[in-house]
Amino acid sequence: MLEFKISDEEFVLFKDFIYEQVGINLSNEKKTLVTSRLSKRLRHYSLGSFGEYFNLVVASQPHGERQVVIDLLTTNETYFFREPKHFAYLEKEFLPNWRSPRPLRVWSAASSTGEEAYSIAMLLDDMLEGKPWEIFGSDISSRVLKTAQQGHYQQNRIEGIPKSFLLKYCLKGKGEYEGTLLIDKVLRNKVTFRAVNLKRPLGNIGPFDIIFLRNVLIYFDTQTKQQIIKQLAEKLTPDGLLFIGHSESLKGIHDGLESVIPTVYRKT
Repeated sequence: MLEFKISDEEFVLFKDFIYEQVGINLSNEKKTLVTSRLSKRLRHYSLGSFGEYFNLVVASQPHGERQVVIDLLTTNETYFFREPKHFAYLEKEFLPNWRSPRPLRVWSAASSTGEEAYSIAMLLDDMLEGKPWEIFGSDISSRVLKTAQQGHYQQNRIEGIPKSFLLKYCLKGKGEYEGTLLIDKVLRNKVTFRAVNLKRPLGNIGPFDIIFLRNVLIYFDTQTKQQIIKQLAEKLTPDGLLFIGHSESLKGIHDGLESVIPTVYRKT
């Protein structure tokens, strides 16, 4: 099989492209990753260089090959009930005090294949006891959103789901679906997924009482972080909560958000 090599100049083309499109800053150490993930597209189009492929990408429609590159070069790592302290805070501090008659609105702003959004859905359904709620899940990658919308997962992905929630909200696959599970339709009907680019204007999607933006900011430079957090804060209701990843911080980049506990912020 033909092995492709990417030149420094070609790498910079894709580095600048992905930064302009979604704000992700690819370090020079990602050169091997870019080569391995995009080589299959060169083979697909029978192209001889990454430069030729780049020309094809920029000439394509926004939802064509450009989206393919975004899908291939963005990281989508997630699992159910990731970072349990956040869910414990919702369970013990926030949800017991929710009194509003209107639906509680939550945004999983980098939902990947949907595990985060469905984890939140299980907790809300269990805790709110019939009170209305809805979840909006978004991601830059259209590829992972297809999995999220289906709510169908391999059983080796379910570690972290409390046993009571497994029994209540997950259907175990049988026959040709053995080894998989399907999120209950009642929950799936309350979770909406859509492609959203956090670097672009967000449009009329809010307001939200809670926004999860976890393990995303680490990929952006300070300027892009400030832009994204400003947009998200505008979508929060007064006293609304923003959750970020445990390896992340809003130090020096947030305005109008106060720390509640580490990595949880409230809109003031």
